[in-house]
Amino acid sequence: MQMTPESALIAALEERLQIIADRAWYSRDAAGHLAALQVVSERIGSLSLSLPAPVDAQLRHYLERSSFDKALAHLKDAPSVQGA
Repeated sequence: MQMTPESALIAALEERLQIIADRAWYSRDAAGHLAALQVVSERIGSLSLSLPAPVDAQLRHYLERSSFDKALAHLKDAPSVQGA
């Protein structure tokens, strides 16, 4: 089953949180940890651009300002994503 743009964005936002939470990785390899964060952040940016129009104004606001925790919560609360 192919992921919707919204579900792919949710997955990337959740992956970002997992990377941030991995303090052992950061302690062991700070440069690698930062690189992983940069990769997932770039993916979030690309996925944000692939969302079908019209993009919810509040979600767009969160994504444009890199308020990724708020964007994730907003996506998870959206009725169209709950069935995805």
